[in-house]
Amino acid sequence: MKTFKILLVVLTALLTISFVSAQTWTQTSAPNKYWRAVASSADGAKLVAVEQDRGIYTSTNSGVNWTSNNVTRNLWSCVASSADGCKLAAAAGRIPTTFGPFYTSTNSGATWILNSAPNTIWLSIASSADGSMLAALSGMKNGIYISTNSGTAWSSTNAPDSGWRAIASSADGNKLVVVGVFGIYISTNSGSSWTLINSPFFGASAVASSADGNKLAAIAGNSIYVSTNSGIAWTITSAPATKWVSIASSADGSRLVVVAALLDTFGPLPTVSGLIYSSTDSGATWVSNSAPVQDWTSVASSSDGRKLVAVAGTFNGGGIWTSQSTPVPQMNITPTNGNLALSWIVPSTNFVLQQSSDLGGWTDVTNPPVLNLSNLQNEVTLSPSNSGGFYRLKTP
Repeated sequence: MKTFKILLVVLTALLTISFVSAQTWTQTSAPNKYWRAVASSADGAKLVAVEQDRGIYTSTNSGVNWTSNNVTRNLWSCVASSADGCKLAAAAGRIPTTFGPFYTSTNSGATWILNSAPNTIWLSIASSADGSMLAALSGMKNGIYISTNSGTAWSSTNAPDSGWRAIASSADGNKLVVVGVFGIYISTNSGSSWTLINSPFFGASAVASSADGNKLAAIAGNSIYVSTNSGIAWTITSAPATKWVSIASSADGSRLVVVAALLDTFGPLPTVSGLIYSSTDSGATWVSNSAPVQDWTSVASSSDGRKLVAVAGTFNGGGIWTSQSTPVPQMNITPTNGNLALSWIVPSTNFVLQQSSDLGGWTDVTNPPVLNLSNLQNEVTLSPSNSGGFYRLKTP
């Protein structure tokens, strides 16, 4: 019987690891407009943001530069991106009476196509990792729509009207969670059927999902709740009470980021206002970020949670802000049919898989990693040597 000794080594370019939880934010070159929503590719390099009524902007370098897309002026309200940042969806509308169209792009925003989706009050969009499955919320009755072909055709679901506000999807598009004024519903079959969840809160306004759909985080009132079993049970977190408006999650659900509006309009007086908080332990504890006080409206995260982007309205200046920290990918290793399956969450910085027989010298593994769109992990399968092996990830 063969035995294999495996050492798992995760290195950054300088062979250092940072455990700092709080994030520092920097304003990008995007103009100070009333930004409504933002979405990110898995690696955090490609970003898309919609401005209240003037257009759609995209970035291909993590927000360093922004390009205004050639689209019709609308009251843009929501946006979504595939994992590679190529397939985008943007929709418009405003409660209570302003209806808007639904547009999609297959080339990272270079061109946009008006979809067959109805003109309605679009509130939220969720996308599968490959961009083929789209789920969108309308502010009208029976307002959950599903597309299984990247927006070419749409169908309304049989979900009951519950004052929907936000929707999130697992990476494969099978698990959906939708939150609203009167409850939370989940679907495990891409919206074909829905189940009402007995949650400890009402009036949820935002929700985020891990890649597998098991870990969820939701904003309800002035509080943040988390679930580790696809929404069946929820726990209130220790995050301070304020007007939280948007939340984002890493692929494994461990890293969360949440943004607050500048003013609290209901409930008890907030302990924070217009700030950004983050968690590195699935919401168990939270820290305040070194972020400016803004009227934040939306936040998005790379798959590893190391590249973040937040947008704000113009009440206190507006603009688009980004935060980046050193990626520290955790490599998983699993014996599979006599081979070794190595995997790690898509990092926000390129890493190279290396191997060594004695830790003395390292060589790059030539097998290219394959992106698993069901969990947003890079995967490589290798045949181990008879003498054992050592593996590590290193920046090139």
